[in-house]
Amino acid sequence: MKIDLTDTTSSKINKALVKGRRAIGTPAVGMVLTLVIVTDEENAYDALKAASDASREHPSRTLVVIKRASRSPRDRTQSRLDAEVRVGADAGTGETVVLRLHGEIINHAQSVVLPLLLPDAPVVVWWPVNAPVSPATDPLGALAQRRVTDTYAAEQPIHELAARADAYTPGDTDLSWTRITPWRSMLAAALDQVTCKVTEVEVEGEEYNPSCELLAMWLADRLGVTVRRTLSAGPGLTAVRMSTDCGPIVLDRADGSLATLSMQGQPDRAVALKRRETAELIAEELRRLDPDDTYASALKFGVDRLGEPVSMQTVPPLDEPAAAEAAPAAEKPAKKAASGSGRTAKKAASK
Repeated sequence: MKIDLTDTTSSKINKALVKGRRAIGTPAVGMVLTLVIVTDEENAYDALKAASDASREHPSRTLVVIKRASRSPRDRTQSRLDAEVRVGADAGTGETVVLRLHGEIINHAQSVVLPLLLPDAPVVVWWPVNAPVSPATDPLGALAQRRVTDTYAAEQPIHELAARADAYTPGDTDLSWTRITPWRSMLAAALDQVTCKVTEVEVEGEEYNPSCELLAMWLADRLGVTVRRTLSAGPGLTAVRMSTDCGPIVLDRADGSLATLSMQGQPDRAVALKRRETAELIAEELRRLDPDDTYASALKFGVDRLGEPVSMQTVPPLDEPAAAEAAPAAEKPAKKAASGSGRTAKKAASK
């Protein structure tokens, strides 16, 4: 069921939601969170489709905020709010409200969204494109427990990663990080099978891909070894090669779907490592609303430090005691450093 409202208010939108639920025979609200999508008209359809697919796992009230550019000085001073309310089959398993803001109200989007939030439910804000420099201080981002961006959609993804690190606030996350969850899980599982020391790592992938940089930063941060970035034609991440004192460990994915895991003394294994759709990424992010400390540590490691020697004295694993900082790097097996990352990666992958 769809209800179109022109030049409306938040109060009238709430009444339309109640009317729509009653019309389809489901007056009770059975949603677990509010997902606010801040986007433009061009990307609204794809973002809404991904959110609708994710709502099968996380029933939610989805608020799509579209800020319409004013065409004349007069339009900039005249505020207008148009809305499209969807309930029932047109809104997946939750409710959807598409908000189109015109004029001065664009600068006060939070005043429109606030009355539409589900009471006593978590709020997640997602910017598919054009995310603010500091999501936590953005008026809409300040309403949320979780703020999702996507540096892959930025014009300069690598510079955007540095900006994300500078402005990081607990609760921030990025879909470029979510994309590498299967890679992190697979690499951590591979290191759990051997007792050896990793001496160097090479991460291969297409140029200007923030997921490749984040994976390299995570490995350098967790293992305390030099990680080099090399380029390939893609798609996305194509290979990770770890040099160890027990022989090389290679995870190679040339076609974007099926990867081969090679380890010294073991037969090669084919593993599914397909590139996931946006709906799967959003669904994964909605499974956890607590701060992601692993992402924060990897992000703050810094792209500019890749390729440089890293000491475990300065970069201890997050779950190791603080006293471990005093131990020489040479005395620490790589498996011990990787075990914490393996638990973290497996936990993220299983959620």
